[in-house]
Amino acid sequence: MPENAALPQPLHDALLQLLGPAGLLTATSDIDPFCIDWRALYHGKCAAVLRPANTEECAKAVALCNQHNVPMVPQGGNTSMVGGATPDDTGKAVVISTTRMTRIHDIDHADLTMTVEAGVTLKAAQDAAAKEGLLLPLSISSEGSADIGGILATNAGGNNTVRYGNARELALGLEAVMPDGNVLNLMRKLRKDNTGYALRQLLVGSEGTLGIITQAIIQLQPAPRSRETALCAVADAKSALDLFAAFRKQDPSAIQAFEFMSGTSMALVNKLIEGAPLPLSEPAPAYALVELGSPRGDDSLRSLMEDVLGTALEDGLVTDAVLAESEAQRQSLWMIREEHAEAQKRAGASVKNDVSVPLAAIPTFIDEATKACEALIPGIRVAPFGHIGDGNIHFNLVQPEGADPKAFLAQDHAMMDTVAAIVRKLGGSFSAEHGVGQLKTYMMPEWRGGAELETMRRIKNALDPKNLMNPGKIFPAA
Repeated sequence: MPENAALPQPLHDALLQLLGPAGLLTATSDIDPFCIDWRALYHGKCAAVLRPANTEECAKAVALCNQHNVPMVPQGGNTSMVGGATPDDTGKAVVISTTRMTRIHDIDHADLTMTVEAGVTLKAAQDAAAKEGLLLPLSISSEGSADIGGILATNAGGNNTVRYGNARELALGLEAVMPDGNVLNLMRKLRKDNTGYALRQLLVGSEGTLGIITQAIIQLQPAPRSRETALCAVADAKSALDLFAAFRKQDPSAIQAFEFMSGTSMALVNKLIEGAPLPLSEPAPAYALVELGSPRGDDSLRSLMEDVLGTALEDGLVTDAVLAESEAQRQSLWMIREEHAEAQKRAGASVKNDVSVPLAAIPTFIDEATKACEALIPGIRVAPFGHIGDGNIHFNLVQPEGADPKAFLAQDHAMMDTVAAIVRKLGGSFSAEHGVGQLKTYMMPEWRGGAELETMRRIKNALDPKNLMNPGKIFPAA
């Protein structure tokens, strides 16, 4: 693998003067952690890591890199599942990290908004909102390290999408540094602003290929004053979906989250994660985690939960259930759900299929994809889980016990293509919330080819004619 390429001396000196020693990292030991993705699938190289402290420094650093034709890889918390924030192995690029941009500028109770810099972690933003009696509704398993800029750049979804929408729905205003160093200021707290193209929506989900998000205005909600959470044992995905329909029929506005977990995936959590035993009497083929929430303190959510689950138990739709009796118990139930990705990582190599299909097609998808993957690789552990309430299933495939991880991962495209063929037949998407990154670029021509992909290319070429901003992501090699 090539060694890191040195920055041109004039660029190095200008960046050092601009960013200082804390903002310009060039030692191999300092920059290596920025060149490996969370899943350890991609091991890149870079010439330096730039850590601007504010938008002005970021803009000037980008302008300098553009002048010297140096590729730039924006990076936030480095939690991408698809290698979206990892440089390639040429060593020519710089990583531009937003981790020093951590100021929360404003929480507006009238507008229910929060103004934050890109490097604020989602957990820090959630905690700041909670101190003000408000809720930042986006919730993902990596919220302790994922930051606001990266979350918006990838249009993250998460557990509460069924009620509040993806990151795109929560971004009211944005500021971004464009590939030439110009600052695009879209920081407006307006619900109605019909003045041309919605440029902020172009940046959200662009995976850092069009610019670097540096600040955002995020919409908040009143904090729930009452909340009920239950873990339910069910026979399969169809039963989970029927249970979701039962809650939605009673009161769709009360549903805060509705998560699905397969028996295989749950068993890995119970076995490999300390402090995460199954809180039910015996294992089940599948599980649903239900959370209801309301800003009204006297809301009858417990009655609603008990009524729906009581009927579901009588009808055999649910075979067992446990209701959280305290905040600690609620957090324990959610911890079990949030540790599925980590448990699968500990179980060995895994191939992650972040897909979405129409809700009615979920049972068919899981059944057909499971059979197809088991036929493809005998002994494979099919471990789906995810946001069944909005049609997003993480159809993850864990290596057979005792198998060679490298040999298993060498078949990743065969597994991904097998799953994707079923997803496509059912009218779904091969990427629901994780993005394309560099892992799934090869899928773009077949799925988004023709006028759609060509339009994306034209936008990219117009804003980044040198292809310096996060090259190799989203678009397949020409």
